[in-house]
Amino acid sequence: MYRNHTIAVVVPAYNEAGLVGDVIRTVPEYVDRVYVVDDGSTDGTWTEITAAATAVDESTDGTAGFDERVVTIRHDENRGVGGAIKTGYIHAREDEIDVTAVMGGDGQMRPEGLAAVIDPIVEGRADYAKGNRLHDPDTAREMPRFRLLGNRVLTLLTKIASGYWGASDPQNGYTAISLDALEAVEIEEMYEFYGYCNDLLVKCNREGLRVADVPRKAAYDDEESHISLSTYVPRVSTMLLSNFLGRLREQYLRGPLHPTWLAYASGLVTGAAGVVLALAEAVSSDGTARSVGNALALSVVGCLAFLLGAVLEHGRFADRTVVAEPEAVDTEDRIEGDSVTTDGQQPEASAD
Repeated sequence: MYRNHTIAVVVPAYNEAGLVGDVIRTVPEYVDRVYVVDDGSTDGTWTEITAAATAVDESTDGTAGFDERVVTIRHDENRGVGGAIKTGYIHAREDEIDVTAVMGGDGQMRPEGLAAVIDPIVEGRADYAKGNRLHDPDTAREMPRFRLLGNRVLTLLTKIASGYWGASDPQNGYTAISLDALEAVEIEEMYEFYGYCNDLLVKCNREGLRVADVPRKAAYDDEESHISLSTYVPRVSTMLLSNFLGRLREQYLRGPLHPTWLAYASGLVTGAAGVVLALAEAVSSDGTARSVGNALALSVVGCLAFLLGAVLEHGRFADRTVVAEPEAVDTEDRIEGDSVTTDGQQPEASAD
């Protein structure tokens, strides 16, 4: 236990032979339950998982009432990192674990940093906590430029979709969630592609949960990412748009008409009308300066209305985001590759 709270760690693993065993063996001793999920690996990952789990369980005389400390789970086919984490979350919820964290099976999330991630939840300041490497400008500048740009774009899109305007670096995979939050969100419906972390933030705000940003440092290795941006960006962007519209419907259309909804709706409709008119004029041979000006005016008005909606939401949900004290953070996440994601996630299952 940790400060009178039961703690679990979910370890998603896909083709992590040579790495996942060390992750299992180095999970901090105060962690009561470790759910290791082999997401359809095709190498020796499962053999390594079972061997490490057996060794850890033999050296541990049960924890917090559990006979086995390490729970091994195997997917018959690859579902993606979100699917693996979802499986672990469901097991933790069934075991009624107070706080459940995520540590990748590739060993890039240092175990000594776990306490900083779970502290905001243990202290009752947040329901969900996540790492943030953008809090410190010096740390952000250490990112490769292309990666930083991708992270900034995803951060903005996730702020809009989730309403957590005070949270950044949504792709950081070092996270923790409370039992109450696991029971509140529709965890069975969590996105299974790489955007699972963005999707979960939207679900948290729909339930009125508090999110903590834990400032972290990161070091980068020059290894190639598994992610295809041509697949990743469209799919996650589409998911965020759908989540944004769904959240607005739930939070603003099930009661008295709210000015935030009016601002967002006006912005979307007016802005879209401006874009359509501009495109129509672009392909038309008889477009006039006046018609082009009208299209531009509609687009500007739409942007301003949407911005007003964002400002209103920023104020409304400001108390739902907290930031950990800088002195509480003294660890690094080691991240590999130049991907727009940052948590060593496994590839998505191939589509049939």
